[in-house]
Formats: sequence, structure tokens, C-alpha cells
Amino acid sequence: MVVTNGTYRVQDRGTPDSPEIFQTLADEYARKILVAADNGPKTAKTLSEECDASLTTIYRRVSTLQEHGLIEERHTVDSDGSHRSEFETTLEGLYVDLTDGQFTLSLETRDELADNFTTLWNDLRGED
Repeated sequence: MVVTNGTYRVQDRGTPDSPEIFQTLADEYARKILVAADNGPKTAKTLSEECDASLTTIYRRVSTLQEHGLIEERHTVDSDGSHRSEFETTLEGLYVDLTDGQFTLSLETRDELADNFTTLWNDLRGED
């Protein structure tokens, strides 16, 4: 279920995916990557340095985080024409509910389209 709420998208992952997401977030490197990539887009090399992890570890964890929609990849072109990927956290909030003996996990993620529209609208209106 996807519900739009302002500039955020709330995804109710429900019980089936919850164990996988819990397991992903239990991983120390995955958490370090999410925190490091929350301060703006970072290359795998930068994440490797900041998280004190090998590039192989970074790419494996980023792949898992992407599967769950917790991080996104952006492709950029440097001034010399070389292409590179940068990663940025999309996770804004994580909510766990225990009802009737079952965990329900809800994720609040950035909705880039809504953010872009809001920025465009504010620019058109001359607002900061």
C-alpha cells in the first residue's frame, strides 16, 4: 500500500517483507551506509572510506538496500566526461507496530517527484 503524505511516501511493507528488512537493518554496514548517504549523494568509494568497508561490501549492501527502496542510485557525468554512480538514502522514518502477535513495518521514504514539484512551484511563486 502506498499513501502519499505531503512530500513523503509511506510504504506499509507488512509482515512478509518485514523479516528481510529487519535483517538488512540489523547489518552494521547497511546502517553505516544509510547514515553516510543521508548527508547527500556519495560514491561507492566515498562510502567505502566513510564506512571503513571494502568496495565489495559496499556494493553488496547497497544492492540489498536498493531492493528494499532504502537507497537510490543516481548517475552523474564529471567534467572530464567520465560516468559515475552516487547513492543517497531515501529512508526518512521507520515504524514498527506489534499487533495481534505480528510485526508490521512501515517505512517513510522521500518522494522525489513531490519534492521536485514543490521546489518548482516555490521557484515559480518566488518563495524560498
